Amino acid sequence: MPVIECDVDAARERLEDAGVSVESGNTDHERWRASRGDATAVAYDEKVVIQGANPQDLEAILREGGGRAHVYFDGASRGNPGQAAIGWVIVTGDGIVADGNERIGRATNNQAEYEALIAALEAARDYGYDEVHVRGDSELIVKQVRGEYDTNNPELREKRVTVHELLSAFDEWTLEHVPREVNERADDLANEALDRG
Repeated sequence: MPVIECDVDAARERLEDAGVSVESGNTDHERWRASRGDATAVAYDEKVVIQGANPQDLEAILREGGGRAHVYFDGASRGNPGQAAIGWVIVTGDGIVADGNERIGRATNNQAEYEALIAALEAARDYGYDEVHVRGDSELIVKQVRGEYDTNNPELREKRVTVHELLSAFDEWTLEHVPREVNERADDLANEALDRG
């Protein structure tokens, strides 16, 4: 359960600017509360506590933006095409800031890798990072996005365009291929989502 020490009036303003409705607190100690998706933020004096299954739904809006993050992504498909899932992790000098995983239905491994990369970049953008260093263990996806490989598959070409649009939102970015061991957390998350059935 993330606790963010901040100016709670400024935090309320950021939430309202992002289209999140904010209401009065339920007790004398609560300044206000706001909900989005599976997350509820409750403000007290000088701090906001986020509860719920997906705290990242609100945490990204409440944290001060900027800075640099390392982003890891992985997609998995059992079948190819088959049941597929994605996993991603955002890491800073403070450790793991956020991670996520979900099943995405039926997809090829390459489609799942692109979906994982897109989800990871969206999360990093929502957290307000200026600079991202992205790492994945799919050499094909990394080289397609960097322009070293082309693709004849129209769906993958479309996903590559989406990735480039997301990357353009950052002041600086890098994308590199890493061995699976370096990408272990994202890989585990994708497989956990598949195992949930």
